[in-house]
Amino acid sequence: MMQMTETVKQLLIINIILFIGCMFVPAANEYLAVWYFENPLFKFWQPITYMFMHASLGHIFFNMFALYAFGSTLEYMWGPKKFLFFYISCGLGSLLFHMGINYFQFHDALDILVSAGFNQTEIYNSLASEQADSRWLQVLGQEDYISFIRAYWTPMVGASGAIYGLLAAFAFLFPNAELALMFIPIPIKAKIFVPILILIDLFSGVTGRSIMGDNIAHFAHVGGALVGILIVLYWKKNQFNQNRWDR
Repeated sequence: MMQMTETVKQLLIINIILFIGCMFVPAANEYLAVWYFENPLFKFWQPITYMFMHASLGHIFFNMFALYAFGSTLEYMWGPKKFLFFYISCGLGSLLFHMGINYFQFHDALDILVSAGFNQTEIYNSLASEQADSRWLQVLGQEDYISFIRAYWTPMVGASGAIYGLLAAFAFLFPNAELALMFIPIPIKAKIFVPILILIDLFSGVTGRSIMGDNIAHFAHVGGALVGILIVLYWKKNQFNQNRWDR
């Protein structure tokens, strides 16, 4: 494994500082995590800050391990500015994909409730005050009700979307690189491992049956990987001029 590059090191430090800081100031999570954009808790800075926040020690460990393992290779090849642009873009794309799915789930349920006779303004007021109406469950059914509530009330944190962008780019650029990962006993090629990982997230997001655990934004992972692939394809197609970036 190659030596850690400077931008990767700085990203690691920022993530770790914020993780430790939020242990001492838990209220910071409310301001730095990203909320659904129609929620009053949503702030304009959250689309950036959310990707430096993590929910648990395991969460930050696996994300930072992947950042170190794959990010340094990409930064060495692209240079720091291009790498940072890619990383932030994947994080933002991940959020947009996740928010888009939440928007459609939320508004489909909202339309059903309005059609059933509920007042839209009163629904928003109830949600903003964190008071769900038990009658919503009877109209929506359990699955749609849970999706409706989670879309509005559940914030998102973590670098996972940006990390999936790195994984997708690495697999595209180094498809035959063999990955010796701690939870897989034998080396597996990047072109096999990364697509399988993305397909697992897609399956979990569509079916609601999470293989990796609870409270995971599976569509955010898929969105980050998709943005990463699109950027790499664009750069390759247009033969991106390396001299435009300060290495």
